[in-house]
Amino acid sequence: MELLLSNDDGVHAIGLVTLAKHCVAAGFNVQVVAPDRDRSGASNSLTLDSPLHPIQLPNGFFSVNGTPTDCVHLAINSLCDPIPKRVIAGINAGANLGDDVLYSGTVAAAMEGRFLGTAPIAVSLVGHQHFDTAAQVTLELLPQLEKLALAERLVVNINVPDVPYEDLKGIEITRLGHRERSDNPVKTQNPRGKECYWISAAGPAADAGPGTDFYAVSQNKVSVTPIHVDMTAYETQKTLEGLAL
Repeated sequence: MELLLSNDDGVHAIGLVTLAKHCVAAGFNVQVVAPDRDRSGASNSLTLDSPLHPIQLPNGFFSVNGTPTDCVHLAINSLCDPIPKRVIAGINAGANLGDDVLYSGTVAAAMEGRFLGTAPIAVSLVGHQHFDTAAQVTLELLPQLEKLALAERLVVNINVPDVPYEDLKGIEITRLGHRERSDNPVKTQNPRGKECYWISAAGPAADAGPGTDFYAVSQNKVSVTPIHVDMTAYETQKTLEGLAL
């Protein structure tokens, strides 16, 4: 099977390199197209105001001066031959739980592969150490996902606890939890005295009880959350039917 790998941590990130190594060792045909630098938080943005310049590195990876979505879009429509059968984004250094998926470049990269007919996968390590664990989990789940008739335009969001593989407590199918709002942006000055701001870290978990992705990883379980691209709030359609002009 041909796999396209991408991420939002950048083309040199250890998570991406580890995932590619494990996939190649498992016999997959792997193509890698990823941002030239860390583009965390880029979400589903496309670069429309400047050209993209893909550069093939000595290891065969393509480095692109764009967002994660740019990378997958460019890979599928221009760079990859043959066209990949599935997109896997990651391994992200840090969790993508709850509201994180709204901002995540990792989830966005996976989502851009929704047209290929097989559900794309976003893989995140809830930490920065045991990337081999997350890679092994991905390869364990991949053939199982192949056998399932998953809905079109679905993304499989996987979060792996940052522990050795043997310390995992299994897998749980979860829903997205929710975070509190983040802290206020941090106001500061640049070296020339001009006012500027740093965006603060994500807020703490608010909805993190049993059944959520937050709870699963807290129990050292791999969280697997199906995310649908269709954001329609069907349960609210009837409520809005009385609107008129």
